[in-house]
Amino acid sequence: MTDNQGTSRPDRLSIEESTVDGIRVVTLRGEIDHGVKDALQQALSPQDGDGGAPRIVADVSGVTFIDSSGINVFIHTHQRAEAAQGWLRLAGVRGSVMRVVQLVGLDAVVACHSTVEEALT
Repeated sequence: MTDNQGTSRPDRLSIEESTVDGIRVVTLRGEIDHGVKDALQQALSPQDGDGGAPRIVADVSGVTFIDSSGINVFIHTHQRAEAAQGWLRLAGVRGSVMRVVQLVGLDAVVACHSTVEEALT
């Protein structure tokens, strides 16, 4: 797990990664803004040893805020994955984060699912 601001700042972004059936699941909690965009980009980038097309599910059910920096990271990740014959899917988008995703049209570009389980299928 990566906690780029330490435990004293729970409103910042924490990142956990796992793999389910060859699909990388990146679980995000906290706020996605300019201050954490580099950590988010790194977490969503292909990892050493990833073979074949990158398949990534970003679980954003624990995200409470997202700004244009985060939206741009998701778009960039989607474009890179698609160019490599892979994909990026968002899971658990809700509340104010869903509103931003819909306002900017990210949901028309990146598949959004209610749960991680749905995104994995």
